[in-house]
Amino acid sequence: MIDRFLTLAFAFGLLMGSVAQAAEPASSESASSESEAKYLGNIHQVTKGLPRAGEGYFSPDGKTIVFQAYPVGYPFYQIYTQDLKSGDVRRISPGRGRTTCAYFTPDAGKILFASAHTHPHVGREELTARKIAAEGGRRRYQWDFDEYMDIYTVDRDGTNLTQLTDAPGYDAEGSYSSDGKHIVFTSTRDGDPDLYIMDADGGNVRQIVNVDGYDGGPFFSPDDKWVIFRSDRDKEHMLQLYAVSVDGKHEVQLTDNLNEVNWCPYFHPSGKYIIWSSADYSRGPVGAHFQLKTMDIEYDDETFKGGQVTQITTAPSADVLPVFSPDGTKLMWTSTRTEDGSSQLWMADWLRGEPKK
Repeated sequence: MIDRFLTLAFAFGLLMGSVAQAAEPASSESASSESEAKYLGNIHQVTKGLPRAGEGYFSPDGKTIVFQAYPVGYPFYQIYTQDLKSGDVRRISPGRGRTTCAYFTPDAGKILFASAHTHPHVGREELTARKIAAEGGRRRYQWDFDEYMDIYTVDRDGTNLTQLTDAPGYDAEGSYSSDGKHIVFTSTRDGDPDLYIMDADGGNVRQIVNVDGYDGGPFFSPDDKWVIFRSDRDKEHMLQLYAVSVDGKHEVQLTDNLNEVNWCPYFHPSGKYIIWSSADYSRGPVGAHFQLKTMDIEYDDETFKGGQVTQITTAPSADVLPVFSPDGTKLMWTSTRTEDGSSQLWMADWLRGEPKK
């Protein structure tokens, strides 16, 4: 089972610097900019001053973001908010242990995230991580499926920490339904990372996906009828995209190229297409290049169909974890298109029109 848990390390490793990318000539960068300009306007870096930052999500009013980042001098991600107008940044996680996968409640009053700050040997975990960083200069990225990871909510100022899950194993990767009544998340409580839905207060937990392999990164459709997610069930490490109805009765595979890693899908608020990140691994991890793509979709209560695929980013960088603003006019994603090559959050005006009928 631990081998399965390396899936995200494999897929996310390029972004975080564990796999070298070939240098691109200036002419290629210019061509990339022209190609991206059809879909992205006013591209700019959002997070600064933190060694690494990523996986950001918008508040319901689109004025604030929540994200995870490495603090200066600390070896594990913590959760932060940033006001997009003032640039003010606030840490809202406890400050110790691993954290991941933050998300605003639909009423914007609280923030959901996963944390392992209750790990009984958190000090030893920190010491080990610091030693690795000191010996290697920069710790190779790996996704830690910490068995003490549970899901919490906090007020927007970081107070009133409330625990929602307490089952043995990893509980994380949570997000809300649009009505705020339910949370979909990944859990290893049955020994394998599968998908579950629970009420917003942590009660009434039910499993909706139970297949060998990793299933994670779930998000509700805008009408709360479907959940999109990633899975490596067909070939270890080679993530593909799926959709499952919220009752777990209907499931559809959206990508099936086992030479590619396809992951981090997210719905446009219109419900007419999804965006995700894809890389060709047919020649191995060296040179694999994560780029953003969209897929037109149609669905009803029982069927979910994928359609035309469009490539969005073409820059010589790793572009992953894309999300739309609630009004659908902005795109934010994690990218290494920084001057120092570190991963940071980037944002752009979203210029793509609606799919043609």
